[in-house]
Amino acid sequence: MKDPELNFDILVVGGGMVGAAFACACTGKGLSIALVEAREPRREWPAGEVDLRVSALSRASQRIHQRLGVWERIQELGASPYREMRVWDAIGRGSIHFDSAELGEPDLGHIVENRVTQLALWERLEAAEDVTLLCPAAGAEITLMADVALMDLADGRRIAARLVVGADGRDSWVRNRVGIATQGWLYDQEAVVANIETAEPHRETAWQRFLPTGPLAFLPLLDGRCSIVWSATEERAHALIAMDEDAFRHELEQAIECRLGKIGRIGPRAAFPLRLQHAKEYVRPHLALIGDAAHAMHPLAGQGVNLGLLDAAELAAALDVAIAERRDIGGLWALRRYERARRGDNMRMLGAMDVFKRLFSNRNLPMALLRSAGLTATDRLAPVKRLFMQQALGLGTDLPPLARMGNDV
Repeated sequence: MKDPELNFDILVVGGGMVGAAFACACTGKGLSIALVEAREPRREWPAGEVDLRVSALSRASQRIHQRLGVWERIQELGASPYREMRVWDAIGRGSIHFDSAELGEPDLGHIVENRVTQLALWERLEAAEDVTLLCPAAGAEITLMADVALMDLADGRRIAARLVVGADGRDSWVRNRVGIATQGWLYDQEAVVANIETAEPHRETAWQRFLPTGPLAFLPLLDGRCSIVWSATEERAHALIAMDEDAFRHELEQAIECRLGKIGRIGPRAAFPLRLQHAKEYVRPHLALIGDAAHAMHPLAGQGVNLGLLDAAELAAALDVAIAERRDIGGLWALRRYERARRGDNMRMLGAMDVFKRLFSNRNLPMALLRSAGLTATDRLAPVKRLFMQQALGLGTDLPPLARMGNDV
């Protein structure tokens, strides 16, 4: 066995939004950090082009990015606040309206292109003296030893690290390579995404209608357009992708009941399969999984990336405790602290989204009437509605330090 050519305290595999955020959170702690990523993020794009993949960043995620020193850059590149959310059912006609003003908050969150968040974090990493970016690079093998993790890269280099963090998505190579199993299932749905123009302004409001074949969301973009996420059965999704623009426009107007008037220009469309997935283990000695590598969920509430960012913040906090207690950052004493903090919350959110998916994506009339009544009742119960909004915003106290409310952001 050849000796390692590179030695680091932390090796992050995956430089997407969650992996890059975790690497940023580990800077300035006296640790050496490496990040392995297959390709650099795009640094520029044509004026008026909007990424097909966007995320609804919560207030907790905003605070994380503020404390990492990248929120100003994200806003400069483009972040669209949404101040209201309107949700209604296609069958039972129940509805609910969330308004940030009811909480005395300026907004309910921000719609941000994934590439914007990733670029802002990547630029922060490039400026950090304790971070080495190994890009382009890909892993070939991982070996977990008693006191260190070894990772062979496809180009022949070998890296030793006290802790390897798998942040490489729901098809995680790291998770699969070390043999961590997952539980879950494929949904019979795909998410159709596109950017569209509407005749009427979106009014900084997120719109969502629950259809029998899956939810349709209109998310407000900074330039006045909307990003749509239309979760539909596989058969329906394939048909929507195959339609010409006029046919798709007609279907979209009918599905959203022309709430924003006629649909104008429609950008390129794409579809992504949906599934629920949860890793049976988050940690092993010298290894931790965060973000989609640990859990994947239905996008109907847009919480996936927010959960991943909380993972990153909580793992960074666990390492802070280990350093203060003079413990091994790759030991199970530190890593199980992270797993205990996040596994239960993630399971509850995955379960809640699965229930919502099954509750709203069906044509059963008694069920439709029940869920419709539930939506309307919740809309009229101000304390319950405020609780939902506070949870979605990330205004609770049981959060990692990077995400908590405070005077320093």
